Amino acid sequence: MSQSFPEFATAAETQTENGHHQAEGVALAVSADDFSALEERILRAVELVKRERSARAAAEDRAAKAEAQAREQTAIADQLHNELDGLRAERDHVRQRVEKLLTQLDAIEL
Repeated sequence: MSQSFPEFATAAETQTENGHHQAEGVALAVSADDFSALEERILRAVELVKRERSARAAAEDRAAKAEAQAREQTAIADQLHNELDGLRAERDHVRQRVEKLLTQLDAIEL
């Protein structure tokens, strides 16, 4: 983004006695108010960059913690799933044994 500052003026070339052109030093005329405004804008930009970097670092920390927590929760979920499968298998085994015992009791009563 280009921005021009009309208050900046450059010196023109001057002609010497022998007809040669000699460039005078470039003179930049900047008022104190303009310089202060520019300085303030730069300081605000620096502060904005600092805040954004800090916010980014905090977000990266939160993301890393969330990923670690997700891995931990996945491991716990897998463990609970395996335990649930084991309990279901045990329940089916107990059910089969109870049904077998009930069948034997029915056979005795006849």
